[in-house]
Amino acid sequence: MAERPPRDDVDPARVGEGLLDEEMGPSSAMAHLYRGEIHRMKYWRERLDKTTNWAVVVMAAILTWAFSSPSNPHYIILIGVATLTVFLVVEARRYRGYETWRTRVRILQENVWAPGLDPNGGVADDGWRERLSRDYRTPTLKISAEEAIAHRLRRIYLPLFAVLLAAWVVRITAFSPEPWVETAAIGMLPGTVVVGAVGLFYLGALAVACRPRTWHAKGELRTEDLRERP
Repeated sequence: MAERPPRDDVDPARVGEGLLDEEMGPSSAMAHLYRGEIHRMKYWRERLDKTTNWAVVVMAAILTWAFSSPSNPHYIILIGVATLTVFLVVEARRYRGYETWRTRVRILQENVWAPGLDPNGGVADDGWRERLSRDYRTPTLKISAEEAIAHRLRRIYLPLFAVLLAAWVVRITAFSPEPWVETAAIGMLPGTVVVGAVGLFYLGALAVACRPRTWHAKGELRTEDLRERP
């Protein structure tokens, strides 16, 4: 097949200029682009759900075994806390990837589809084309690792950690005639050290999840008023 000769009348600065003009609806290319971004966002959303499901299954298995016999060691619940922490870190990394695709989808929704449905509403962001173009040229993560961990703690893992903490407290207080501080000991580690370490871990988790910060994720549903507006 013969190569197509280069066109001298094409201005490189105007390539793609008519991809979405104001006087026309969303072009086929833009529709396919949006469909692809939705697919990738959905894929990463499913990866998040899989991590959460595994965390819940492992936690349920550990709690079942810990309370199946009074002779079972209490520290198996603390192993469950460590396991959930691993799942939290993995899920936070996946959330950062998910946020990359969700940010692109929200840019298209706010600046392409919303004005298309209601042109009187205007365009939310005048520089959305340049910003989206830069992101396609050089994809970047949109949020930090700490913010991702804070998101997953608030949505999923703080309640799971709270359940494990309550189960551990019950396990060291109601299943042994000894004082609970002595029951909390693990091998050569005295109970006071174990209790202190557990307390520091939970205080750190609360600090990461609840400290004041500027949220960079596209999380409109974090606002207080979630009712549908008329």
